[in-house]
Amino acid sequence: MGKFISYLKTSSFRNNIIAAVLTVVVLLMVAFFSLRYYTKHGQGLNVPELKGLAFAQAVEKLEALGLRYQVDSVYIMDSPPGMVIDQDPVANTFVKDNRTIYLTINTALAPNAKFPDVELKSLTEAQALIESFGLKIGDTTYKPDMSRDVVLQASFGGQPIKAGESLPKGSRIDLVLGDGKGNEEVEIPSLIGLTKDEALFALRSGARLNLGIISYEGNITDSTTAVVIRQDPFATDSLIKVKIGTPVNITLSNK
Repeated sequence: MGKFISYLKTSSFRNNIIAAVLTVVVLLMVAFFSLRYYTKHGQGLNVPELKGLAFAQAVEKLEALGLRYQVDSVYIMDSPPGMVIDQDPVANTFVKDNRTIYLTINTALAPNAKFPDVELKSLTEAQALIESFGLKIGDTTYKPDMSRDVVLQASFGGQPIKAGESLPKGSRIDLVLGDGKGNEEVEIPSLIGLTKDEALFALRSGARLNLGIISYEGNITDSTTAVVIRQDPFATDSLIKVKIGTPVNITLSNK
């Protein structure tokens, strides 16, 4: 033990300690400056604002700053195609040179969506369902039915559609709803002597009835001037009123 204590007091031990400390300091400095050089400490730039720019403009900005980019795409109906709608990192984030910036671009082609089953659902339920599938409500019209604000038919582009059919996202769906007046009755109008257009107007605007089967009698020289010579149902002593929406069949003739 005495010899060890005596050794600690020698100049040889002190020199070894100093050499070890210096070696550690040198290694730490080399590591620090190497890491600083490798990471280019303090060197970098702020990410530019790219949201709202056309894709070509965004790429031009990134390449001018020496930044790389990767692109993903989504479809947003109300945004112009090819526009940057999101970026990561966000604008003014400090990044190193050659950093990859992730861009989200609005694509021009709308993906398809399956049309949900909305038949006989309330307007509120149908609207929530339609919008959850990426579709929109278009025009709503009413027809006589016992149910009020219940979907009787859905159509797209004037054509009826059924559950499961594919439509482009963002499409507007027109709905026919019940008016809740299916049990009401109206008087049967007389259509005798009216043209087809006049009869249709009288049925829909005045009586809220529908035009049924159209048939012709005799030699029809001009269908636009042909007039109604028979109708079914026809007002009689025993039948004066029918339910709203009842179809009325007519026979036209040029006689």
